Amino acid sequence: MVYLMRYETPVGVATVLEENGAITALHLGERPLPAGLVEKRTPLLREACNQLAAYFAGQLRVFDLPLAPRGTAFERTVWDALCTIPYGETRTYGQLAAQVGSPKACRAVGRANGRNPIWIVQPCHRVIGADGRLTGYAGGLDIKAFLLQLEGAR
Repeated sequence: MVYLMRYETPVGVATVLEENGAITALHLGERPLPAGLVEKRTPLLREACNQLAAYFAGQLRVFDLPLAPRGTAFERTVWDALCTIPYGETRTYGQLAAQVGSPKACRAVGRANGRNPIWIVQPCHRVIGADGRLTGYAGGLDIKAFLLQLEGAR
């Protein structure tokens, strides 16, 4: 069973999904969800929303939630690497590619970053272009800029 809980954030409505005791997705904004989801305030979903509230209040720097994102082995490797980028810091796509052992795979890292199903918690917003510009954020560059500013990275 897949459970969901909606939570209002400063950047819009977040929908957090849980399956088998782990967070599988965090969607921002209103979007159609697959059929078969059950809206329920499970302990894990409440904890995820509490951690999001603490993050947006500037009181949480590292999320502590069980995660189970669905993706290819390469995508999961990139998403794991995202979680090593410290709060308030950024990395380039090239740096992330080198970190995952594929220094020439900047574009593949960018695609994996764009497919990250657990935004904010797996901090894909902390990845920027080689020239320091904000690039490619599925939620929009305004949200990316907001999150980086919240963390003091810009």
